Amino acid sequence: MHKIRGSEIMVDAKITGTRASPDIRLTEDPGLVHAAVVGVGEVGLRTALSLVESGLVVTGVNIDENRMLVRNAQRVASSSPEHARLERALAHGRLDLTSNVAAISDAEFVVIAVPMPVDSHLVPDMRGLTAACASVIANAVQGQAIVLTSTTYVGCTRDLIAEPLRHRNGWTVGEDVYVAFSPEHVEPGVSGQERYATPRVVGGVTEECGRRAEAVIGRGAPAVHVVTSPDAAELTKLLENFRAVNIAMINEFADSCRAFDVDPIEVIEAAATKPYGFMPFHPGPGVGGHCIPCDTHYLLWQLRAQRLPAPLMNAAMGSIAARPRRVVDRARQLLADRGKRVTGARVLVLGVAYKPGVADIRESPALEIMAELAGVGVDVTYADPHVPTLRLGETTLQSREQAESQEWDLVIVHTVHPGCDPSWLSGQNAVLDTTYRLSPELRCAHL
Repeated sequence: MHKIRGSEIMVDAKITGTRASPDIRLTEDPGLVHAAVVGVGEVGLRTALSLVESGLVVTGVNIDENRMLVRNAQRVASSSPEHARLERALAHGRLDLTSNVAAISDAEFVVIAVPMPVDSHLVPDMRGLTAACASVIANAVQGQAIVLTSTTYVGCTRDLIAEPLRHRNGWTVGEDVYVAFSPEHVEPGVSGQERYATPRVVGGVTEECGRRAEAVIGRGAPAVHVVTSPDAAELTKLLENFRAVNIAMINEFADSCRAFDVDPIEVIEAAATKPYGFMPFHPGPGVGGHCIPCDTHYLLWQLRAQRLPAPLMNAAMGSIAARPRRVVDRARQLLADRGKRVTGARVLVLGVAYKPGVADIRESPALEIMAELAGVGVDVTYADPHVPTLRLGETTLQSREQAESQEWDLVIVHTVHPGCDPSWLSGQNAVLDTTYRLSPELRCAHL
């Protein structure tokens, strides 16, 4: 029987490493602190639920009223690990969701957790964060502790929160109001992970700011590491995501392995037997999500302004950005090898979420791959049980049902979700396995 190589090992390691709990219960200590979480997306929702489960009463604030209606209707996908947590928090009256930013004034503790994307030129898009911080400043009250968790540039906490509070009301930060930065530590697809396994870093504008932020952040984390300033905490988050360099390197290494007709996964697993000095990374079609494709560009953006070179980081991020185009080039080559014209070729992309087990398509390489293929005339579609529809340019596509019963000129394996049985791929004309995780028995092509 065909299997996905290494899947059992990865799942076991994830559960063990995060001490995940199948039934996270509300802490019996309501009302000790009223917190507001500004931004209730993927990270904001997880943050709000973690604070609720640590005993706080939480108000989630988002200016997008449609998102609030969705959250209040408990419309998180039933397959999502957050579904039961959200349902329980709302039912117990410990979580309130609103689009009214004035609710910020009622909170003693405010967390800002809005996404921080980059634009098509890989320049930080600060509009969402700037608007969120302005709303917090406009509704701030004396005695509040305000903590920014969104990944951003160094000095942002001071620029967008501390200084405006000082100028607007003449408040002294550290006496009248308390400001800190604490980078989010959320791994999509692993419920409760942020509370039960992952330490948090906190850096306050003053020592008292750090102490107050630590007191609340620590309720939802096994440990808190306090640094001397928000600048140090901001840099910490940027350093954490420098694994982009490792990913770029392992992609390049996998390409080199094809030149020698050697399986890169076999080599990686062999190297991983070394108990020190080696951390395994795996090649793929690119990098998606809200961290790796974006965060390093915030530091590069600042360094360019100061005319400071960062050749290694620039090369790694450039390599990552170019990876989806390499998938497209390889797909065209495979079609040509079969004598099939690109125009009109029927190509299926299997899995479009940026990682297995989630419905998140933010920055997913699949979107760029599909757009590029469509641009050269390919009849491209996709199948993903977690993503029923997606927007591709001006077109809305639906996940293809029973894709395994149809014949495709090429199947591009982008994301293999847990429970997926890929054995049907053996009957297809050509398969490009960009994950490198399918069994060699399927005789898939690689990048």
